[in-house]
Amino acid sequence: MGTYILRRLLIGILTLFLITLIVYGLIRNMPGTPVTQMELADPSRAMSPEDMEMLNRIYGLDKPWYQAYFIWLGKALCGDFGDSFSEKAPVSTVIGRRIGPTLLLSVTSLLLTYFLAIPMGLFSVVKKGKLSEKLLSVILYILYSVPGFVAGIGLLIIFYQYLNWLPPGLHSSNYDSLSFFGKCLDTGRHMILPVICYTYASLAYLSRFIKANMEEVIRQDYIRTARAKGVAPRNIVLNHAFRNTLIPFVTLLGLSLPGLLGGSVIIEQIFNWPGMGQAFFQSISNRDYPVIMGMILMFSCLTLLGQLIADILYAVVDPRVALK
Repeated sequence: MGTYILRRLLIGILTLFLITLIVYGLIRNMPGTPVTQMELADPSRAMSPEDMEMLNRIYGLDKPWYQAYFIWLGKALCGDFGDSFSEKAPVSTVIGRRIGPTLLLSVTSLLLTYFLAIPMGLFSVVKKGKLSEKLLSVILYILYSVPGFVAGIGLLIIFYQYLNWLPPGLHSSNYDSLSFFGKCLDTGRHMILPVICYTYASLAYLSRFIKANMEEVIRQDYIRTARAKGVAPRNIVLNHAFRNTLIPFVTLLGLSLPGLLGGSVIIEQIFNWPGMGQAFFQSISNRDYPVIMGMILMFSCLTLLGQLIADILYAVVDPRVALK
């Protein structure tokens, strides 16, 4: 186990190096720079060539991208991810301000998805061929086929524009004057629509995923043997079949780790939610290289960590799997 983890860590370090190198090269070769974006944001403040050259030197944009990358890498290894060009604050501070709102949505959505998807998937297996299962399947297919941005815009039109019930954003304008209980209610009210958009597609996919894997497992010989011995159908589904679908299930659980902090660019933009997805979009628009690289590094580490956790959990849920 220890050798396996060490080998995966070494491969992960090499992967991180290649990812950050490629991404840094790509963003440095995008049209526009932080300096030109500043000028576009305020055309009245036209910069002279001397001013632009000075700013390029201050931001380290006067160096070739590969040279600037190794400068950034050296500082990052020491825990210094630089300062945001647009917000004039350390990258760690910029990211830290955005993690909380994203976790509010992503953790709530993840718990809600798994809490609903598992019983819905098992229900579809037990009631296969019956009207209730067919109706549930139709509803799930419809949900899965609707894009998130379409659902988000539709929900805003209905519940905000027409009914004025569920506003976008993180808080109301009078949030600071509310009591603690009032603040919780206010935040929860603002969370309803984005959580729905976060949840419905993954709920539809995961429940169908569980059903498909369960249907494959219940055709195995040991399930037929359990039925022949008179084991109750509920015990067959829960204790025999579902337990042996946990390996692909664990894979999805491990790969969901990056999504907890990654946020959703589209959903957070639609609902004006100040999370990681919105920050990533704004950093790309502003050519804010330090923030982009800080987020890419964090997302990459979480992805590799999620895969490592999934591999380790394989051996936990199935002793036949040996990590070598």
